Amino acid sequence: MNYLEWFYKLSEIPHGSGNTKEISDFLIDFALEKGLQSYQDDYNNVIIYKAAQNGGEDSKPVILQGHIDMVCEKEEGYDIDFTKDGLRLVEKDGFLKSEGTTLGGDDGIAVAYMLAILEDETIRHPDLECVFTVDEEIGMLGAAALDKTRLMGRRLLNIDSEEEGTLLVSCAGGATVELTVPFIRRGAQGETYKLSVTGLTGGHSGVEIDKGRANADVLLGYILKELLLADDSLRLISAEGGLKDNAIPVKASALIKSKNRELIEEALKGLTNKLKEEYASTDPGMDIIFEEASSDDYPLDEMQNLSILMMMGELPFGVRAYSKDIEGLVQTSLNLGIMTTEKECIKLIYSVRSCVEAEKQALIEELSFLARSVGGTVNVKGEYPAWEYKKDSELRDKMTSLYEEMFEKTMKVEAIHAGVECGIFAGALEGLDAVSFGPDILEIHTPREKLDLKSAERTYSYILTLLEEL
Repeated sequence: MNYLEWFYKLSEIPHGSGNTKEISDFLIDFALEKGLQSYQDDYNNVIIYKAAQNGGEDSKPVILQGHIDMVCEKEEGYDIDFTKDGLRLVEKDGFLKSEGTTLGGDDGIAVAYMLAILEDETIRHPDLECVFTVDEEIGMLGAAALDKTRLMGRRLLNIDSEEEGTLLVSCAGGATVELTVPFIRRGAQGETYKLSVTGLTGGHSGVEIDKGRANADVLLGYILKELLLADDSLRLISAEGGLKDNAIPVKASALIKSKNRELIEEALKGLTNKLKEEYASTDPGMDIIFEEASSDDYPLDEMQNLSILMMMGELPFGVRAYSKDIEGLVQTSLNLGIMTTEKECIKLIYSVRSCVEAEKQALIEELSFLARSVGGTVNVKGEYPAWEYKKDSELRDKMTSLYEEMFEKTMKVEAIHAGVECGIFAGALEGLDAVSFGPDILEIHTPREKLDLKSAERTYSYILTLLEEL
């Protein structure tokens, strides 16, 4: 099958982050069917090895790498169970997208490319080590856990970028920071209502954090604080929003109790007008909905309600610093990606990123202080190192010259604020020469995600020629 046929096949298998066993087993079955040596670990990472062929036997091995998990976001009301259902792909106007959901081009295209290369006996290439990692989208957990001693290559092609003609050579380090805020529930008078923030643009919290887009969780917290100032009878029952820590949430909602509906509705008029005006250019579809609801749960204790809503009204989000060395590069940022309410606590899950280790640690400490201020705790996980720029890179030089030769264009060489698994591999494999690249994929991590099919074809042709050259 060609790579596009493999992409369709892969899209039939549910493979959201944390749900990768089935697709991991699929890769192992593929290797067995093709007679290729493979390795699968307890985390569902997979390595498939293929010996050099057609004249590439005297060359040094090459690592091809991508991740098999995807971000699962869907349009409001779209009927899909990401744990059980496959995607419904549609080709239109030169693009491939998924009906009502994210496409998973990030990073399904890398997996599809590698499967097509592994089964093709006509390609000239050196020894290949195709690495399929898991849970990249929730902190690059698979890459961190993988036994790197199983890799002999010191040239790594990470196919996990979304802009054709751009070669990434450095990235920020990061961590997932989970704040847990405990509370006690107590009975209260009033009626139950639901407050919703919907229709936001969202996006990738590394790539689009500097676009000024609204964060639904942060916006909801701000609105709740302002409503409490207008109506001191308002009590929070629950707050929910976002699915992934590294995606800017597009919707969030809260259940509240209040004795003063009129006060809330009056305050919301002014807030809605203000926020829609503020985010008119970045989030034109924003809507704030207030409606009657029901709940069997008691709201928060009155004093905790006050302190927690004051805290939620000041939740940090966005860019904290830009690089002084690379123009326009975000140096440090944080994104509140998930907000959930359990029986006796609220959880806030952040993605923290920085090219500067001290600034990353400062953000973690700031969030820890925020949690402690309301009696909460912090758990840091999925911490990964920054991928530092390599001054002398034969791989980078080869790839930029080949790109110009093939397409008569200059390849851009850039650093990125989003996390890339290259940093984890570079930290473990001494002397590694790594790059990240890929075809044009637009609006990743949103239901509008789409793959440019002509770009995908050019990128595949480029990879095949590059393997011949290497």
